[in-house]
Amino acid sequence: MAGYVSEAVIRRLPGYYRHLRELEAEGVRQISSQGLGERMKLTASQIRQDINCFGGFGRQGYGYSVQELREHIGMILGVDRVHRMVILGGGNIGRAVALSDSFPANGFQTLAIFDADPGKIGTTIGSILVRDIETLTDFLREQPVDIAVLAVPPPQAQEVADDLCRNGITAIWNFVPADLKLPPNTTVVNVHLEEGLEILSFKMKQKET
Repeated sequence: MAGYVSEAVIRRLPGYYRHLRELEAEGVRQISSQGLGERMKLTASQIRQDINCFGGFGRQGYGYSVQELREHIGMILGVDRVHRMVILGGGNIGRAVALSDSFPANGFQTLAIFDADPGKIGTTIGSILVRDIETLTDFLREQPVDIAVLAVPPPQAQEVADDLCRNGITAIWNFVPADLKLPPNTTVVNVHLEEGLEILSFKMKQKET
């Protein structure tokens, strides 16, 4: 695999994986770069360039084996193994993540949800117990956890993130609209819903001018 892969290619990988899973479910066994490009609204050249970043998986005159390419991209994304997660915040976003069927199907296993609200502590979301956030440190010391989903109120975000990092968490999926200050070895993916809507609003306004 190439040493450097652009952020744009990385962002397209989940799309490749999703389309290949759909093709496999439809019984499609092989596909050309042209066919995959038409499905994903990319050029055949772009498809080949992206896939070649990780090695040559296609065959001249045949294209790509859908199953083989899906398996390779799954390995590249790391979804060929189980990732153990905790969710910080049992509000609407935390609930949505906990109740999603797609995450377990892709190897993302939620072990626990943590919240500070006494009304939520001890309840379940789906089959997952909501625990007192004060017990987070003890839980992380006892259970191996790979990913933390951060969905707490903004004033609590930095403190909770600091606790996560002190206890060995190096991957955070952050839904809080806050700029977290974290150690350099911590990988953070921010999902700021308001910003997404603001970008959409801007693009709608651009069409009007």
